[in-house]
Amino acid sequence: MEKYILALDQGTTSSRAVIFDKKGTIISTAQKEFTQYFPKPGWVEHDPVEIWSSQAGMAAEATSKKGIYGSDIAAIGITNQRETVVVWDRKSGKPVYNAIVWQDKRTAAYCEELKKQGKSKLIREKTGLVIDSYFSATKVKWILDNVAGAREKAAAGELIMGTIDSWLVWNMTKGELHITDATNASRTLLFNINTLEWDEELLSLFTIPKTMLPTVKQSSEKYGYTNPNFFATKIPIAGIAGDQQAALFGQMCTKPGMVKNTYGTGCFMLMNIGDTPIVSKNNLLTTVAWQINGKTQYAFEGSIFIAGAVVQWLRDSLKIIKRSSDIEALAASVTDTDGVYFVPAFAGLGAPYWDQHAKGSIFGLTRGSTDAHIARAAIEAIAFQTMDVLKAMEADANLSIKEVRVDGGATVNELLMQFQADVLNTVTVRPRVTETTVIGAAYLAGLAVGFWDSLEDIQEIWQTDVRYTPTENRAAIEKNIKGWYRAIDAVQYWSRNNS
Repeated sequence: MEKYILALDQGTTSSRAVIFDKKGTIISTAQKEFTQYFPKPGWVEHDPVEIWSSQAGMAAEATSKKGIYGSDIAAIGITNQRETVVVWDRKSGKPVYNAIVWQDKRTAAYCEELKKQGKSKLIREKTGLVIDSYFSATKVKWILDNVAGAREKAAAGELIMGTIDSWLVWNMTKGELHITDATNASRTLLFNINTLEWDEELLSLFTIPKTMLPTVKQSSEKYGYTNPNFFATKIPIAGIAGDQQAALFGQMCTKPGMVKNTYGTGCFMLMNIGDTPIVSKNNLLTTVAWQINGKTQYAFEGSIFIAGAVVQWLRDSLKIIKRSSDIEALAASVTDTDGVYFVPAFAGLGAPYWDQHAKGSIFGLTRGSTDAHIARAAIEAIAFQTMDVLKAMEADANLSIKEVRVDGGATVNELLMQFQADVLNTVTVRPRVTETTVIGAAYLAGLAVGFWDSLEDIQEIWQTDVRYTPTENRAAIEKNIKGWYRAIDAVQYWSRNNS
């Protein structure tokens, strides 16, 4: 009987399950959106129980619709939205509060306090990260400080915490495994990327008991088996990586200097920097890329908080499009933005600015501005934000990047992809399989159980679909880029003078 890999992709807005065969072909897929909660301005939460039930439901749906049984699954790989964190009761398995999502800003003021206390250097050197409400530790601290009885229970060893991968594995194994992998651990502000261990000094800083933390495993190894209640048979769980690291692996960016950019709710550019963590001088993050066969590789990362989410905003809030896919035709109905610039800083500005107080802004509107100009400016903003990160990466790595591999939902937008190549002045490559995040999780799981023998096996699967080459007419592009920097300056001025 032919065997398959089941990859679970637990994202910010939906839970997916995808089944792959040995050629990396998608055999079956199932996806379900789940509820987003916004209890206060800047707060974003998910119901952990809904996350689990939706993810388990999609795994069942993906297998059943193709008549695939648990015994046909060689291994399960997991990729997940990172930084989003759950705290739950060790015995009952019940969350003490909703999952606090990576986009959540409730701890921004506390982060500013830490900066004023001079903790930035310590945190950057140990974790490769910056102090920002984006990461998990401040969210866990908030739960312990604000949920009645939580801190006392945590001190007594009754509560545990984890990013979404930990939460899924805990439920898949009925509480037998409380684990995470090095990529997810490296996003918490609690993991020392030099020693590859939870850091006592950081745990003390954030007042989080060590007993709450999961055991850190490699990104590709056989961790254990699913409980028979999940599928009728025990299936090895053998791969875990945060979504962006999974995409880097899925794009086969396995050599230093290779770069990928994923277009999802946010936009995330990663560059493989090899086996030594380098601290960025240009406000990028340094993160664990993956850990395989006892070897750790690292990456630079530039995180853009709002990418595809700006299209959802145009659809749901402004209602200028009915479906996300309508944006390309609307934007293409005008030849340019007519001087309109859109900085979609709805959740602050990420790399390389790290301005958590920035707000979304549209500049350059006139009576002649239309919904098409705003739509085009929104598309261009995704590309401009990516350009800012690429320039920071080039400066840190001291090299000119010749190629960027792209993936994610927005890569179907030809207008965006060509404009991206133009503003980067770099060849932009879209692979034949754009589901690189979920296939990265599949590759990691498959390698651990011998479904694929080696990286070379997998590299043969990876194929180019389209190469976008930058325009040679640089004058108009350079003028457009200058306008973008003016818009960024204006947003930061507004952010600085908000008292």
